[in-house]
Amino acid sequence: MARNRQIALLITLALGTGPQAIAQTDAKGAPKSGERVYTEICAACHATGVANAPKFRDKEAWKPLIAEGQHVLTGHAWVGVRAMPAKGGNPDIKLAEFARAVAYMASNAGGSWPDPDAAMLRRIAKEAEERLEKQIRDAQKMKKELHQMSR
Repeated sequence: MARNRQIALLITLALGTGPQAIAQTDAKGAPKSGERVYTEICAACHATGVANAPKFRDKEAWKPLIAEGQHVLTGHAWVGVRAMPAKGGNPDIKLAEFARAVAYMASNAGGSWPDPDAAMLRRIAKEAEERLEKQIRDAQKMKKELHQMSR
């Protein structure tokens, strides 16, 4: 089990959910707004509903997602959920800017999510890590099944 936690920690750090991900800024040193991240990255799917992505401002589609809570929805989306790839498909995005974009989208669909502060980012990172650990366990189980089949 300790090895699994080490693997999860390495993946988490590689994905940018460690302390270095908390304060993200643009080239001028100002934090990227959720709106800017949405426009630059998220709108590619959420503006039109590609692969059943909940459309921007679609209150009915977002309602059950908002009900999950900010840390849960953001953490799960960060590592990938349903047809959405991890980090929204952008390997360079950091957790703080990703979380601001999720808050922006949720707030425009009936939620009232503020930009995440350091405490919320820690909750999101914890949720994402737990999700990653489950994915690792599931992948290890599949690998074990494959090894048993090849014998």
